[in-house]
Amino acid sequence: MPETNDAFVAPGLRSPFAKIDRELGDLDGLQLSVPVVQQTVVGERGPSEAGLVDLMLWGSVIPDLEVSNWGREVWLEAGLDPLVPAQGIVQACGTSLAAATHAAGQVRSGQVGLALCGGVESMSGVQIGLRKGASRALRRLGTAGSPGEALGALGSVGLSDLGLHVPEVEERTTGLSMGEHAEIMARDWDIPREKQDEVAAASHHRAAEAREEGFFRPLLVSHGTFEADRDGIVRPDTSVEALAGLPPAFDRDRGTLTAGNSTPLTDGAAACWVGSEAGVDRLPGSVPRARLVDWRQEAVDLRTEGLLMAPAVALPRMLEEHGLSYDDVDLWEIHEAFAAQVLCTVRALESEEWLRDRVGVSGDLGRVPIDRINPNGGSIALGHPFAATGARILSQAVRELDRRPAGTLGVVSICAAGGLGHVALLEAA
Repeated sequence: MPETNDAFVAPGLRSPFAKIDRELGDLDGLQLSVPVVQQTVVGERGPSEAGLVDLMLWGSVIPDLEVSNWGREVWLEAGLDPLVPAQGIVQACGTSLAAATHAAGQVRSGQVGLALCGGVESMSGVQIGLRKGASRALRRLGTAGSPGEALGALGSVGLSDLGLHVPEVEERTTGLSMGEHAEIMARDWDIPREKQDEVAAASHHRAAEAREEGFFRPLLVSHGTFEADRDGIVRPDTSVEALAGLPPAFDRDRGTLTAGNSTPLTDGAAACWVGSEAGVDRLPGSVPRARLVDWRQEAVDLRTEGLLMAPAVALPRMLEEHGLSYDDVDLWEIHEAFAAQVLCTVRALESEEWLRDRVGVSGDLGRVPIDRINPNGGSIALGHPFAATGARILSQAVRELDRRPAGTLGVVSICAAGGLGHVALLEAA
């Protein structure tokens, strides 16, 4: 089917973001998602949203024993039109950006006019399970047709099966955590500790300033007598000197990554809109929007190239396809998994050898304008609920582009577990 429409992104709502086991610690993924989806879809429209949404894409990275299709379950739990198709989607930290570009493809083809995209992570609600042997035995015990079968099921459990399975933030392929991988990247690309702390401090200062200006508008989230409508991670009083006093978090002997220059484990949910121009026009009021010009996904060999380096492949390839240099892009929204990862990406983007030999780009793209990166703060200050980050960054980018002249370009870049990278090119409408 030929592409017939431009795709646009419009900001949605999000919950406050909070560190694990803090303000949002008693809420599960459904409880975080439902108010975000309800208010983004219905808002001031009243009880009827009929004909507004054509598709819902929603994700969560951490498995949940009670929810498989996050899109459908959140949509129904929110009490919205059951005739709207809704599906779950997962791509690690790039989940809701993947949802948005997946929807954009359907918008361009003319199949969808307006889609709601987003994701949630309840890191405080991570479920601890039994090891596979014990789980298998208990399931067989429940379906046993005789006492002999029941005893056989129990007898199959060995000592090695008698333990709990606690999900870990580590790569199955290598057995290393994301932080350990980032330490390797920082050494390979010669990223000093002081520069990492500078990125982290700037993230907090910019996020604090944007918050005071009213740039962020998290929903009011209630649970019992508790209410929250303010991000809980931003620290306006942090400094490079204070961050310098923190111990290494992943390599005690020679590490440079700390809790201060790394993203904290975070609870939260976020949404955004993707639609044709006519689809976005369905939204009430004057809604900011940006044209989703292009997007690209790439992968690296996480065993040899650096787990979080894929955006440094995707970005230059995408920009070269459009005849753009780095200086042509006025807004850079780069996900801050770690300050070191941002700096490694910048170092690679400016490396003639990397661009020529790994990326296959021979032209001179220039130097990355550091002062244009994350002007309203990034994930280090705001937090990183894995599946919600893409929608948060897209909404944030569109709001910032809306303050700039039509035609202004911005990029969104997200690194993800598994050696994946997902980037997008936006244009102020």
